[in-house]
Amino acid sequence: MIELPISAALPELRGALAANAAVVLQAPPGAGKTTAVPLALLDEPWLAGRRIVLLEPRRLAARAAAARMAALRGEAPGETVGYRIRFEHRVSARTRIEVVTEGILTRRLQDDPALEGVGLVIFDEFHERHLQTDLGLALVLDSQRVLRPDLKVLLMSATLDGAAVAALLRAPLVTSAGRAFPVEVRYALREPEGPLPARAAAAVRQVLAAHEGDVLVFLPGGGEIRRTQALLADLAGRIDVYPLYGDLPWEEQQRAIAPGAARRKVVLATAIAETSLTIEGVQVVVDVGYARVPQFDPATGLTRLATVRVARASAEQRAGRAGRLGPGVCYRLWTEGTQRGLLPQPLPEIKTADLAPLALELALWGAKDPGELLWLDPPPPGALAQAQELLRDLGALDRDGRITPEGRRMAALPLHPRLAHLLLAAAQRGAAEQACDLAALLSERDVFPAGARDTVDIAERLEALGAFRRRGRAGAQAYGADPAACARADQAARQWRRLLPAGDGAGEAPADTDPGALLALAYPDRVAASRNANGTRYVLASGRGVRLPDHEARLRAPYLVAAHVDAGEAEGIIHLAAPITLEAIRAALAPRLVTEDVVRWDEQASAVVARREERLGRLVLRSETLAAAAPEQMRAAMLEGVRRLGLEALPWTPEARAWQARVLSLRAWFPDEGWPDVSDAALAATLDEWLGPYLDGCTRRDHLARLDLLAILRARLSPEQARRLEQGAPTHLAVPSGSRLRLEYRPGEPPVLAVRLQEMFGLADTPRVGFGRVPVMLHLLSPAHRPIQVTQDLRGFWDRTYAEVRKELKGRYPKHPWPEDPWQAAPTARAKRRS
Repeated sequence: MIELPISAALPELRGALAANAAVVLQAPPGAGKTTAVPLALLDEPWLAGRRIVLLEPRRLAARAAAARMAALRGEAPGETVGYRIRFEHRVSARTRIEVVTEGILTRRLQDDPALEGVGLVIFDEFHERHLQTDLGLALVLDSQRVLRPDLKVLLMSATLDGAAVAALLRAPLVTSAGRAFPVEVRYALREPEGPLPARAAAAVRQVLAAHEGDVLVFLPGGGEIRRTQALLADLAGRIDVYPLYGDLPWEEQQRAIAPGAARRKVVLATAIAETSLTIEGVQVVVDVGYARVPQFDPATGLTRLATVRVARASAEQRAGRAGRLGPGVCYRLWTEGTQRGLLPQPLPEIKTADLAPLALELALWGAKDPGELLWLDPPPPGALAQAQELLRDLGALDRDGRITPEGRRMAALPLHPRLAHLLLAAAQRGAAEQACDLAALLSERDVFPAGARDTVDIAERLEALGAFRRRGRAGAQAYGADPAACARADQAARQWRRLLPAGDGAGEAPADTDPGALLALAYPDRVAASRNANGTRYVLASGRGVRLPDHEARLRAPYLVAAHVDAGEAEGIIHLAAPITLEAIRAALAPRLVTEDVVRWDEQASAVVARREERLGRLVLRSETLAAAAPEQMRAAMLEGVRRLGLEALPWTPEARAWQARVLSLRAWFPDEGWPDVSDAALAATLDEWLGPYLDGCTRRDHLARLDLLAILRARLSPEQARRLEQGAPTHLAVPSGSRLRLEYRPGEPPVLAVRLQEMFGLADTPRVGFGRVPVMLHLLSPAHRPIQVTQDLRGFWDRTYAEVRKELKGRYPKHPWPEDPWQAAPTARAKRRS
C-alpha cells in the first residue's frame, strides 16, 4: 500500500479497535482514511474473516472508493472489495469489504438486525450528518447493545468535533496528521456582488491566467452550474469544462473526475465533490461559499430548498480538495470578516429534514420512543410528530404509533412512505404499471432538463418516458427529454415493479387511470383547488397557499395534485403536478371526505349562511344551501357575527349606555354586593350567556336593530338588584327649584349633575347617591349653561366663592337673580325676575 498521512495513525487505530466496541477517527482531508483504513483492518484477529461494511453517503463516492481499494489490491470491484448502491451492486462470496450507501445499510439492518457475518461497520464522512447516517448509527448501536456486543463501529470524519462524538459514544478518539500538501487560502477584499454564476465565471478566468493545473469550482446546485458553464462556453477547444452533481448520469460524472486528460479542465461541482473524491490534477479551488439544503417545515408539510452560506467545516473540506496531490490555492469569494461569522458546522439533516422515512424505519425497528436509541441529535419532537401523523394518515401506523401490516409493506419498498403507499394502493386498483412510472419520475431527476420544457405537468413526463421506451434516444429527444434521465426513470420503474409484493396487481396491465388520481393517493394533503378561474394560484387541502410558476400557461385546472412543491415564502411554488377531476378526488379519497352541515357567519354578506359542505381537509368540494338548520347552530353563528362586528353593532341607545354606567358605578362603589360586570369587555366575553337567548330569528346584521337591548341588559339583574339600582343610582335628582335633572354616571368617578346656579339657592349640602355615600359632582352653570364652578362642596361655594361669581356675572346677566344672600333667596329655574 502506498504511504499516506493516515498510515502513522494506523497502529493506534488497530489497538483502539481491538480494545473497544466503538472508535472515532478524526483525519483531515487528504489523509487517505477512506481507502487505507478498511484495507489496513482487513486481517485483524478480532474481525475473524467477517466483512467490513463501509458506509459512504453518496453513490459516486461509494463506487469510486470501492474501485480505488480494489485497484490497490490489483483486483476488480466485486472480488475482495465490492459495492452495493441503488440499482447496482458488485459483490461476491469473496467480498470482505462492502461499500454501501446509506439506504442500503438501513435496509440491511431492518432485514438482519444482528448483521450476521459483519464484524465492523465504518461510517465515513460522518461530519456530513445525513438523516440516514444518523439513523444507521442509532440502529447499529442498538444492535450492538442488544444483539451483537462483538460488533465494532468506527466513525471517520474530517471536520466533525471528534472529541464530542467520542464522549457521547464513550469511545476513544484517534487523530491523524493533516493533508499531505499545503493549501494557500485567499479571500476577497470586499463582498462580491451579482449572480453567483457570474462571480464564479469571472474567478475561473482569473485563476486560469494566474495558475497552472486544473480548477475545481464549488457552486450551490445544478442550475448555477449550468449557467456558469454557459458563461465559460468560449473556453471550448482550449480548456474542458465539466459539470459534476448528483443527478448527472454516471458517465458524465466519470468524465469530470477521470485523470489523464490532455487539456486543462475546470470542474463545476456541488458539495458532492467536498469529500471522498479525489479529482487528480486539481491545484486550484474556487469556492463561491454557498450550498443548497432542504429545509422542512412541519407546519406546512412542505420542504423549501434554501441557498445558505457554507459552514466553516465545509469550507475547510472544499479548500482541502486543492491539496490532495500537491500544493494548491483556494480562492474564497467572500471576505475574512464573513469567514469569522460562518457557523462552525453545517446543521445536521435530522434537524431540518422531512422525518417521515425516519419515523417509518423507527416503527419498523420497534422503537416507539426515539429516546430508546442513542442519537448525536435526537429527532425534533415537532417534525417527528408531523411525520407520525402523516404515516397514520397513510395507514402505516396505528393510533398508538405501532407499525401496521400496510406500514411493513411500505417499509419494504425503498421509497419515501408517500410513494410506497402510492405503489401499494395503485396496485390494488390495477394501476401498478403507471404508479411505478409516476414513482420513478418523482424520485429520480427530472426527465426534462432545466429550460427544455416549461411545464410542471407530470403527464407530459409520462409521455416522454413512453416515447423513450418505444423509440429509445430519439423518442426522448422528440419530447425535449434527456435520454439518460429517461433511462434512469425506466430502470427505477422496473425495479419498483419487481419489488411489489406478488398478488398486489404488479403483473396486471396498466389501468386507464388518470395520473392525478394516482398522485392523490400519495399526496392527499396536496390536492389543490384553484382560487380563481384559469389562474395560477391554488390552495392545498392542508390550507397552504401555492402557485404555478409564471411560465406555466397550460396546466391550469380547477383542481390539481401538487406532488413536488417548494415551500417558498408567502406561497409555495408547484414544480410537478397533475390535474384531477372532482369525480376522481371522490373516487380516490372517499374515506377522507367529510360531508357536514356548516352554519357560519359570513363576513362579506354580514349574515349567517347555512350550507351542506363536502370537504377534503380545508378544501370545500361542494356546497349547497341548507333549507333548515338547527336553531342552536344559527344562534352560535350569529353570536360569532356579533363577536366579529363588535358590541357597537348592537342597537345601543343613550338609555342603555346610561344603565350600563349606573350598574358599573354601583359595582365600583360596592364591590362586595355582587353587581354584574356589564363593561364592554365583559359583555363581549359572555355573549353566549346574556345575548344568545334573544337571537332566535336573527340571521343578519340588520336584524340586530330589532333587539330591545336595554330590556336584555336589565334582565341581567335580579329583582332586588333592579330595586337597589333605582335607589342607589337614580337617573335623575330633584333640585331646590323643583326641576328633576339627569345624572351622568361615569364608572369609577362621582356622578355629575349639571345645574344652573340659581336653581340651588338655599341648599347647603351637596346631593348624594349610592345610598347617601357618594356626593355628586356639581357642575354649577351660568344662565348661558356654561360651567362656572365644579364642586362637591356646595356649602363652601356659597360661603367663599359665590360673592366673586356674583360680582363677575351680575352685569353680564342682569335679568337673572343675583341676591347678596344666597341662603335666603328663592331658588328658581326661570330666566327673568318675577315682577
